[in-house]
Amino acid sequence: MAAAREGLPDGRYGRSADQRADRKLKIVAAVLGTALAGLLVWFGVHYLTKTDVSAQLIRSKPMTDTTVQAVLEVRKNKADTGVCTLRSLGTDGSEVGRVDVTLDRREDHFTERVTFRTTRHAAATELEGCTTTSRG
Repeated sequence: MAAAREGLPDGRYGRSADQRADRKLKIVAAVLGTALAGLLVWFGVHYLTKTDVSAQLIRSKPMTDTTVQAVLEVRKNKADTGVCTLRSLGTDGSEVGRVDVTLDRREDHFTERVTFRTTRHAAATELEGCTTTSRG
């Protein structure tokens, strides 16, 4: 009788080329899947945190010891109404003034001059950020 031929003993001759290729493919797939998931998260966060109103503080100067004038360059959709927050800091870094500026002009690019009161002399003024409040 002829003996039935069996496969090679497991572990005796190392892994086959197919097993090594499968392992490499699994590693590549895991790396690419993780990168894709990270990219999707980044796009999602960017989409949720974007603002339709943006502004840049062009200049600011103290007019008196208790008032500051600031000029903003604003970009927004014509139909949007936005609010930008400005704050002034004293020489010691503490906040001496804060104002929310409503931007409801029906233009998409304009400059806005704002004068606001402070509790004492302002050494610096900064734009904290802008948000859209409503759609027209």
